Amino acid sequence: VTDFRRDYYPNRRPSFLTEKSMESAVKYINRKFPNIDFRGGSVRDHVYELLNTIDACQCYFNIVVNFDFTKNYLDLITTYASVILMLSRIDDKKAIVGMYNCAHEFSNGLTDSSAVTEALLSLQQVYPRRNLPAEQWRSVQLLSLLGTPTNLLSPASCDTMACEYLPIEVMERWIILGFLLCHNSLNTNTASQELWKMALRSGLYITLTRDEVLNIHKLSEEHFDGMKGYNKRIADIKECKEHTIINCGGVHREKRLFLRNALKELTKVLEDEPALLGPKALFVFMALSFSRDEVLWLVRHSENIPKTKTPEDYSDSYVYIQYLIVNIYVCPEEESVLMTSFVSALSALTLKQLDSGEEFDLRALRLDWLRLQAYTSVGKATLALKDFPDLARIMNMTQFHTKMMDSMEELLQETAELSILCFYPRVFEKMFSQSSEDSSMQRYLMAFPMVCARFSQSTHHMCPEEKQSLKLCVKFLEEIAEHLCSVVLEISAEQSNLHEQLLPKHCAETISAARNKKLKKPVPKKGEVPKEKPGTESHRKDRAVVTNMDKMHLTLTELCTSYSMCSDFTVFKHIIVPSEFLISQLEHRLSKIFVRMANYNPNTQDILRPSELLSGIHAYITSLNTLSRYINVDIPRLLRSVLLQQTQPLDSQGVQTITTLYTNWYLEGLLRQASSSLIAHCPTMHCFINQNVENEQNFKAEQFSDICELRALAELIGPYGLKFLGENLMWHITSQVGELKKLVFENMDVLVQMKANFDKPEMMSSLQKRLTDVLIIQVAVIYCSCYFMFQVAISVYELASAAGLHCNIDPALVTAIANLRSEISFIMSVDPATFYSREHGGHQNNVHCLATAINHLSAAMFTVQNKSIEQHLREFLQVASSTLLQLGQNVDKVEVKNRDSVYLLLDMIVEESPFLSQDVLESCFPYVLLRNAYREVHRTFIHTMG
Repeated sequence: VTDFRRDYYPNRRPSFLTEKSMESAVKYINRKFPNIDFRGGSVRDHVYELLNTIDACQCYFNIVVNFDFTKNYLDLITTYASVILMLSRIDDKKAIVGMYNCAHEFSNGLTDSSAVTEALLSLQQVYPRRNLPAEQWRSVQLLSLLGTPTNLLSPASCDTMACEYLPIEVMERWIILGFLLCHNSLNTNTASQELWKMALRSGLYITLTRDEVLNIHKLSEEHFDGMKGYNKRIADIKECKEHTIINCGGVHREKRLFLRNALKELTKVLEDEPALLGPKALFVFMALSFSRDEVLWLVRHSENIPKTKTPEDYSDSYVYIQYLIVNIYVCPEEESVLMTSFVSALSALTLKQLDSGEEFDLRALRLDWLRLQAYTSVGKATLALKDFPDLARIMNMTQFHTKMMDSMEELLQETAELSILCFYPRVFEKMFSQSSEDSSMQRYLMAFPMVCARFSQSTHHMCPEEKQSLKLCVKFLEEIAEHLCSVVLEISAEQSNLHEQLLPKHCAETISAARNKKLKKPVPKKGEVPKEKPGTESHRKDRAVVTNMDKMHLTLTELCTSYSMCSDFTVFKHIIVPSEFLISQLEHRLSKIFVRMANYNPNTQDILRPSELLSGIHAYITSLNTLSRYINVDIPRLLRSVLLQQTQPLDSQGVQTITTLYTNWYLEGLLRQASSSLIAHCPTMHCFINQNVENEQNFKAEQFSDICELRALAELIGPYGLKFLGENLMWHITSQVGELKKLVFENMDVLVQMKANFDKPEMMSSLQKRLTDVLIIQVAVIYCSCYFMFQVAISVYELASAAGLHCNIDPALVTAIANLRSEISFIMSVDPATFYSREHGGHQNNVHCLATAINHLSAAMFTVQNKSIEQHLREFLQVASSTLLQLGQNVDKVEVKNRDSVYLLLDMIVEESPFLSQDVLESCFPYVLLRNAYREVHRTFIHTMG
């Protein structure tokens, strides 16, 4: 962004530097800088109006005594400088700094050589102590509550409480920019030089604003370049820069390492003894501030790494952002003991107020303390605060403790605010990526999206595009959910594989091995590796050996722990629920996995048996239910959603489901081959079986069509899936009925005459020869003459069918046939190759299925046309019986086995029909005659064959 601005907005100079009225003043200041004589100049009024500053020369500044007053003044100075530098980014720094001095001298009568310097030098009591290396931190056991057990219950306190958690980058910004503005003391004051060089050695960059940084060495060198008497300072800058490049990365790396361990110890102690949070609250905010300082240092330098032999010092996979996500809600009771020693304004506070949960508002007290600092810090003050350091110490301590009571969020903002990461998305994403890859950091991953909740603190209503940082939060949550989802599903897949080894189909080899052992058959050769039995993966000889499942369960535990950090948080007025991202990921991927588990290949028509798929899904469900032990997610709701989607033709992503795959396979793979007589229906076994043909099928029909498999299929696709399967099946039936209609229409006249003359064998024989486009049509019945209409009873049948009750009339078939909206016909044909198998209880070409088809189709057709089912089936029986009697008179033309098969088919129709009572059968003379004739034929055949 900065490069873009520089390239496309080159004229970013402040307007006052280009005004005609200011041109002479700017040239004069640049030429004479830093020794400017402007007493008689004409620019006085213009400079005074532009850069009139605070009358600070007569004020007393000391960060230890009047903390707020000094801090606000230094913030004012550095903010002024930052704004000017941000607006300029050009070679007018000399003019701007010169104007500041001009304005100050015009308004005060002398240059500002003491006020800023005095304020900066007061940092000597704070900054060197805060900028110690990690070795010295360890030697004094900084932040350790266990280092001095005798003081464990003593309240943590000091004379400079507010300074202890003052951001170190803020102090460095004060020092660098302050001494650039008021640089005279760098040549005259050794203490100023030491403080300045210490800040120059601490790093390479300081924050100007947001993601804009200043290269402090380059800026300082350019600033002093050409100034008389500052050659030594330029040499100091170069020496500090070289020192920083060589040592600074390692120093801060060691600091991060120390703080990681110190924070872990502090967290564990406070988790074990939360009552210590009250007396040791200062330690908590110091730890947060120190950690935030190191995180921000790393962020500033990660995108501006210098040429060094150790670039790894500028990246950290163990960044401790998680410790900076803190929520404290209750002021501890122990802190109320300190209230009795406060000044009279605080004496009104009592323990009863704390016990009753009364909310405090002590902002007015702190504001009065700031006013008092201002009144007592001016040169002519009656009461000089610098003469009463004890008063300042007590009031600074009071300010800290009052913030603990009513402004905890403000303290957290001061010590743990990381909203600057909003402007460093690449660095932030890199930190997240490094933490994701480290198993010890995975439990803290939720800290990254939670930091995004603080980004609103760094934005402005004039910059709505900054709300795009919400996408960063969503990205982190999606990646965490995806990572956890992958682990969960990988564990589930492994459990499914183990469960699959226990299926009955794998027991044959074990049984065979046991039988061979019992029969003392020769053992396998040495080259053959014996197959491991299920369960051997759980046998351990050494617990130190870590298996892949151990690693996955450890990762699962770590990732689930991150979800326990919070149930929801708010980012730019959006309520974020992390577990919902996980649910969404699991739902999407589970649907794909269940479909993939079916192993459907449309080219080869291969698919997994429903029972095996159901067993695998049950294994997944069992494994997924264990996730509820780690994290508070509604797994049953997730599974219901996924499995319910699988009962529809398409899921929520528009992808084919298990229902669609099995519907296609059963209709295109199984039933189509059954219609080609490659697969036969076996009533004895209640399933389909493969025929003994030359082209062997790639699957065994009985393994997909027996009762167990169909029950498994019903459980997989549910009632909606069965409805979808039934609708597709009905479409195939109605298409076949449509073909039958065409045959009937082509032979309409002949069939009408056959119906009228079924009792005249000679005429039936001649009419049969006139049938066209039919190979062999033995019997045909025509029902026509009225439009279709639904009966009220159909609704009853639909309800009964939905409840699982057996119905004589199939409502789905009625609806399918009714949609044909035309005259209905039915034809039954007899194949010369029809052969009845007593072993299978049916015909090899599935013609026995016509019995069921005739009963159901006729019931549906007559219901649609409001006809009497019983009457028309009786007519059908008469025509069919007469035709068979005619065939019986000419045995030479039709083989006996075919005639017997047709009779058996007719007998099946009679047995299966709920509409043909015994009285109706006895009144049908041709059928009675046919039945008696075949009984006599069979008795003769059995007697002849012995």
